[in-house]
Amino acid sequence: MISYPSRHCAVELQALPSRIGQVRRIVSAQLRYWHLDPLIDRASLGVTELLSNVHRHAQPDKTCTVEMELLLDRLTVSVRDGDPRMPVIDEAEPLATCGRGLAMVAAMSESWGVRPDGESGKVVWFTLPTSAPVVTSSSLRSRRTVQEKPARRFAEVGAAADGLRPDHAPARSAVAG
Repeated sequence: MISYPSRHCAVELQALPSRIGQVRRIVSAQLRYWHLDPLIDRASLGVTELLSNVHRHAQPDKTCTVEMELLLDRLTVSVRDGDPRMPVIDEAEPLATCGRGLAMVAAMSESWGVRPDGESGKVVWFTLPTSAPVVTSSSLRSRRTVQEKPARRFAEVGAAADGLRPDHAPARSAVAG
């Protein structure tokens, strides 16, 4: 029998807006460490939504635990809090500024759910597959809608007509410093 090691990471925190950003950075760093970079955006979005729900709805306090577990080809991200009330997906009004978080988690994940945790708490979780779908050459051909242009060789880029600057200006950062 072949045994695959489990990878596990847990962070306990107060679900406050300043902490949510820190947890996103921890999730990103852990997934990079596990070489799961393609999952960073979806895992960060999902954990942000679940922590925002704890911040907004959990009673009596905002203490929670974020856990990530990698087993075989599945990443499970869960948030455990001390509020026994179970969340539900509601239909948000078209102009509402909140109420779509669980629907987004459901849409971007492979599966999600909620389960009671002891006498006075719950765990909300979602899973992401770690393996990328297989792409065949025929599926690539059918998806191409933009006319492809041949790439220019480095020597063809060259200098502008005045000989002082290249055809394109270098990219610049919008961040000072």
